[in-house]
Amino acid sequence: MRNIDKLSLEKAYHLFESGAIDTFEVGTFKGLQQIHQYLFAGLYDFAGEIRIKNISKGGFRFANSLYLKEILVKIEQMPENSFEEIIEKYVEMNIAHPFMEGNGRTMRIWLDLMLKSRLQKMVDWQKVDKNLYLQAMERSFVNDLEIRVLLFENLTDDIHNREIIFKGIEQSYYYEGYKKDE
Repeated sequence: MRNIDKLSLEKAYHLFESGAIDTFEVGTFKGLQQIHQYLFAGLYDFAGEIRIKNISKGGFRFANSLYLKEILVKIEQMPENSFEEIIEKYVEMNIAHPFMEGNGRTMRIWLDLMLKSRLQKMVDWQKVDKNLYLQAMERSFVNDLEIRVLLFENLTDDIHNREIIFKGIEQSYYYEGYKKDE
């Protein structure tokens, strides 16, 4: 594991251990920025800052940086009253990809905050297969049914279980190619 990733993972654990996560806004871009800033402060100069360059991954171009601020306002206004609405908002934020690095890890925490706050649920990420998740996310900009089904099948109401939260954080880093024991 790269040193940046190891330090960020430790910060992610601390985010929950310290209770700082409970002070962040839920479902807003500001809340997403707060998470990103917490995870990557001191590791990246751009921690918590909206990207000003265009980025892509696997041939997919994320939202154009010229329009990112306007797009983020629209996403923030999206409802989050049901599981379907929350996943739709999550998918739209993924398409926006507002930061230069660390979007996936940040957005999965942001997603769980919305699910906990609105539905008293969260994703048990350790049960979500990496390949199925990544494939579903790649296709979600066309249709979010696959990611909705995958995440719905792995919801838990055990939202205060430290082991589920911490194993979920580790799984989130694994999705990005990082292994704790490297």
